[in-house]
Amino acid sequence: QVQVVESGGGLVQPGGSLRLSCAASGLISGINAMGWHRQAPGKARELVARITWSGYTQYADSLKGRFTISRDGAKNTVYLQMNSLKPEDTAVYYCYADTARDRTWGQGTQVTVSS
Repeated sequence: QVQVVESGGGLVQPGGSLRLSCAASGLISGINAMGWHRQAPGKARELVARITWSGYTQYADSLKGRFTISRDGAKNTVYLQMNSLKPEDTAVYYCYADTARDRTWGQGTQVTVSS
């Protein structure tokens, strides 16, 4: 079984940056991809970014150029670097890990972009 724990959320001013971390533990040898979704109040959860263990990355079209996903294999951790943040980026950000069998979600971390 895989567990994932997010960290790094918080309050940031518009135009600022944050880096979220997602650490995986447990049966990590079965993981083939990890990623991030987000859910704003009153909205559906949406894809932010995904990275496969072969190095392929995928982003929501609206976030390309501002968000970057990366992976540190030695630490079993995936990062989401978020730049030029906007108030509309305010949401709970959820990390997940995929195996061949299922997807495991974290508890989420709040990101608030406000002056």
